[in-house]
Amino acid sequence: MLDFGFSEILLTSAIALGVLGPERLPKVARQVGNWMGRARVMARQLSEQLEREVSAEELLKEQSAPKPPAANRIAPPPAPYAPPTAPYAAPQTGHDVGIDPNAAPHAAAPHAEYEPPTTATVPASTPSND
Repeated sequence: MLDFGFSEILLTSAIALGVLGPERLPKVARQVGNWMGRARVMARQLSEQLEREVSAEELLKEQSAPKPPAANRIAPPPAPYAPPTAPYAAPQTGHDVGIDPNAAPHAAAPHAEYEPPTTATVPASTPSND
């Protein structure tokens, strides 16, 4: 905006002191400072108001623009529940997997009869009284 260096401010202060005098210079400087503050506040308010107006216009344009049909904006509803068409089969557990229910009991696989292992028997010793 305005670019004042130290030399310009010093020159302006010297001229103001010469024209206004030492008694009136502080009052005038205070008034100029107040006017500058008010001008800054007014400039800030004006820029904020312009931004609000522009955003309001953009919002009105968005609202008045044609919208796509509602079917395109909303997700379709979920599909209704459909029960399974295959008959329900109970899960197989470990003890009945692979067993034919029509087979005779214990006829699943032929196997040899259980025979306990033979071990040499040790005769019981009698305690000696030596």
